[in-house]
Amino acid sequence: MANDHIDITVEPGEVHALLGENGAGKSTLMNQLYGLLQPDEGEILVDGEVRTFRSPRDAIAAGIGMVHQHFMLVPVFTVAENIALGAEETRGGPLGWLDRRRNRRDVLETSTKYGLPIDPDALVENLPVGAQQRVEIVKALTREVDLLILDEPTAVLTPQETDELLRVLRALAETGKSIVFITHKLREVKAIADRITVIRRGRTVGTATPDTSEDELAALMVGRDVSLEVTKKPATPAHEVLKVTGLVVDDDRGVRAVDGVDLVVRSGEVLGIAGVQGNGQTELVEAIMGLREIRAGRMELEGQNLTGMSTKKILRAGVGYVPEDRSLDGVVREFSVAENLVLDMYDSAPYGNAWRLDPKAIGSSAAQRVEQFDIRTGSTDSAVSTLSGGNQQKVVVAREMSRPLRLLIASQPTRGVDVGSIEFIHNQVVHERDIGTAVLVVSSELEEIYSLADRIAVMYRGRILAIVAPDTPSEEIGLLMAGVTGTAGEDEK
Repeated sequence: MANDHIDITVEPGEVHALLGENGAGKSTLMNQLYGLLQPDEGEILVDGEVRTFRSPRDAIAAGIGMVHQHFMLVPVFTVAENIALGAEETRGGPLGWLDRRRNRRDVLETSTKYGLPIDPDALVENLPVGAQQRVEIVKALTREVDLLILDEPTAVLTPQETDELLRVLRALAETGKSIVFITHKLREVKAIADRITVIRRGRTVGTATPDTSEDELAALMVGRDVSLEVTKKPATPAHEVLKVTGLVVDDDRGVRAVDGVDLVVRSGEVLGIAGVQGNGQTELVEAIMGLREIRAGRMELEGQNLTGMSTKKILRAGVGYVPEDRSLDGVVREFSVAENLVLDMYDSAPYGNAWRLDPKAIGSSAAQRVEQFDIRTGSTDSAVSTLSGGNQQKVVVAREMSRPLRLLIASQPTRGVDVGSIEFIHNQVVHERDIGTAVLVVSSELEEIYSLADRIAVMYRGRILAIVAPDTPSEEIGLLMAGVTGTAGEDEK
């Protein structure tokens, strides 16, 4: 049962946050309000009138719009074409020509009215994620909705884009629009919400205000006290494990993404890479993992040359890898939980060899890891796609941290997961550091970098601008992230 007798009321001009862990039932509830799912019991009332929504068209007609966590846009269409899709304006009658001029004008008028600047002629596939989200919001607003639902709207946004989105939502509420803001990020809830409804395992467990402390909100979400701070002892870095020298890497378009990067990660430390996403962090990690061609430079793992080595050999050399996009690179969604837990060791003892798998050994190991890493699944034989996002991430973490490692690379390790899972994953990263593993963490969440890193490298336009101590003020690191140098003192070597 995804939703169990949930009650929620949203007032005009209110930002109402729906807070809960991954898998708590937030998206299921909103999909019923948007007509994608039909409730088995209960009623939906709009302005006091009971309504039944058989499709999103019914919900839109009732003044309800929704921006999904995974955008519903056609990449090869322009902004104006995407916004017109499903509500096309024509000339010459219903079977006439698409009125592109009017569609374009509608986009410009709506985007200007609500302070959401967007180029109506731009191809969606060429837009950054933050701009694509603006397209989704403008699309809903052109249909003159009174209630706007946003499902995990900041999951793929940078901190700057997140702050801009919160500003836009507050401005929309001031015009009388009602906003339902689905999230599990406590800082954002306290910054934007007028009221907060907390859902846990399909039930409403409380209503709160922005004055409620983050610790109290976290406890409501998870059902227990949660530590929002990482407790760790001082690092004791020893020998060099990863050494990168003069690394040059291009992106998918052939544009220079990593431009002469030098860095060292030592055993027993966490080196955090901070920066606005899109400054070469993805390409840097993919190059280290053998997933992207290197134009120049050299990479060594305790003196062993990794340059040009295959990803499989790099993993077998003792490197663990938590990729930034778990759905694309971390799991095979159609495979079972047990199968996903051995993806990088399936042809090695005890799980199998070059000719066959050992299902008994795979199942036994999966049962142990599910318990050890608190992976919430009905069965280890269930497809990993049936798990919530946070539990899918735990599958990746469990797979990568259940074998002896020399180096752990974790890219956006807690993107899209809830506070309970964040606490768990952070503790696992610190544990790896404490047993002597070298750890490289890449995150666009500056708070996460501060929590985990023993040294912080700031990346901007493919270069490491500085490596600073974790007590460096956030204002100085923020300036470095914007490309302003000379603010953080001497670089740490």
